[in-house]
Amino acid sequence: MSIQPVAATAKDDKTYAAQAVAHGIEPHVVGEPVMEMKNITLRFGGLTAIKDISFDIREGELRAIIGPNGAGKSSMLNVINGFYHPQDGEIWFRGKKRGPMKPYQIAHQGIARTFQNIALFKGMSTLDNIMTGRMTHMNQNMFWQSLWWGRAEREENENREKVEKIIDFLEIQAIRKTPVGRLPYGLQKRVELGRALAAEPKLLLLDEPMAGMNVEEKEDMCRFILDVNDEFGTTIVLIEHDMGVVMDIADRVVVLDYGKKIGDGTPDEVRNNQTVIDAYLGVSHD
Repeated sequence: MSIQPVAATAKDDKTYAAQAVAHGIEPHVVGEPVMEMKNITLRFGGLTAIKDISFDIREGELRAIIGPNGAGKSSMLNVINGFYHPQDGEIWFRGKKRGPMKPYQIAHQGIARTFQNIALFKGMSTLDNIMTGRMTHMNQNMFWQSLWWGRAEREENENREKVEKIIDFLEIQAIRKTPVGRLPYGLQKRVELGRALAAEPKLLLLDEPMAGMNVEEKEDMCRFILDVNDEFGTTIVLIEHDMGVVMDIADRVVVLDYGKKIGDGTPDEVRNNQTVIDAYLGVSHD
């Protein structure tokens, strides 16, 4: 038994790339490393969540992080996001070593994320939730914002135009004024993606964006993720349990198990890595 795609998804659409070339559209180009994780170790008391892991994230790629439950995937995403600070190792971002930073400082660097558990304001509309993603682009102080006049008014109108474009892009015009607490789960996930996109990230972190979705919802989400990557040139790091999705849409995959890296490469390389296969099949080692 090997790790094989378990469902057809939109990147049956890495035919997507082939179709783009056939229509004269150049597929996205993967560039130089934008972030490098060097010998990262993260501990919580006596528990080592991540042990001596190194990998890079390249400009314009869709990089997946996979592994069994408890492998350290979300912990690694929280390290990238600045929420956790590793005890050992170095993080390099755009050629500069990054010291301890708060998540809001990371956001100002152009890094945004979605969460495994939906983190929206349930009583607010779709539009207002996505508008919160524009906070890093709003420069007027609270006095001008409270007056909503002059520069503050112009700034809000400009940001609202950006949000409306995201709403059109995600095809959620019909729910723009609906409180998100009334929306089905799949649409709430799409709104959360919209909020992250509103920050205009250069690096987008997606923590299980398709968890709990049915097949049709997964296909829609795959399509939007691929379009964000291809049309906007956004570098994406994805955690996802659905192997069919990962193997279809990722450019490269890093595999974690019990806090250690056991595989790194293209989907085909990872799919045929015996250590990875053993980890997913639960093979014991003496």
